[in-house]
Amino acid sequence: MSKTVNMLRLALLQLKVSKDKATNIQNAQTKIAQVVNDSKPRIVALSECFNCPYGTGFFRQYSETIPDGDTCKALSQSAKQHGIYIIGGTIPEKDENDSIYNTCTVWDPMGNLIAKHRKVHLFDIDIPGGIRFKESETLSAGDQFTIIEIDGHKVGIGICYDIRFEEMARIYRNKGCEMLIYPAAFNMTTGPLHWELLQRSRANDNQLFVATISPSRDESAGYVAFGHSMVVDPWAKILASAKESEEIVIADLDFTLVEKVRQQIPVFSQRRTDLYSTESKS
Repeated sequence: MSKTVNMLRLALLQLKVSKDKATNIQNAQTKIAQVVNDSKPRIVALSECFNCPYGTGFFRQYSETIPDGDTCKALSQSAKQHGIYIIGGTIPEKDENDSIYNTCTVWDPMGNLIAKHRKVHLFDIDIPGGIRFKESETLSAGDQFTIIEIDGHKVGIGICYDIRFEEMARIYRNKGCEMLIYPAAFNMTTGPLHWELLQRSRANDNQLFVATISPSRDESAGYVAFGHSMVVDPWAKILASAKESEEIVIADLDFTLVEKVRQQIPVFSQRRTDLYSTESKS
């Protein structure tokens, strides 16, 4: 078990995404090097589909195997070179059965793949006059929770639509998580309505840090991301946030705050588990 360090610096990279995969990967590596040089974070996190356009027509075309695909090799190299943890946003993953998943990879400071999270809840919505999107037309759903440990702190991983399901966040809380990280790409319909609301709700409900990382906004794209990457603390206060364009967000996380909030408002011990419960089945 790693030594507990209560102060950790987190960097969120809200990056431009083009149709050129190699350019996207290089941009991520360049920005990782930049933020390490400028701010020396312990953790760097990328957005959902940071290496390709977000869309059902792109997932298979841009898919790669894990951990030997080009994107994974680049993330591993950057993590090792800079001695940091990288929450590798998401990439379209192709498995041995030719199924495609929306997958987050996590890399340690030695460049090792320590976890991967396949998006559990697929984004299938239809809002008349707003947006229709069906990830299930191309993607398969993951079936596992993903918890990593960084410097003595448990961190739960979700992807975008996963944030809407409070049961998933509750299970992470029950398993001892002090932070949830969601690479994401909300759109211009759901973003203004729910982006901040959901993050602050998950943070408040579970008394932990929540971080979300979006691509920057490209009005010419087929799917326009909302942007506004954000870090929320256990009081549900916004610590730091981006606007719409390419931007780096830095937040210093004091994990002693998690325990303080949980002691001052002890909802966890006050739950009527004789009447209700949220349990993991995996």
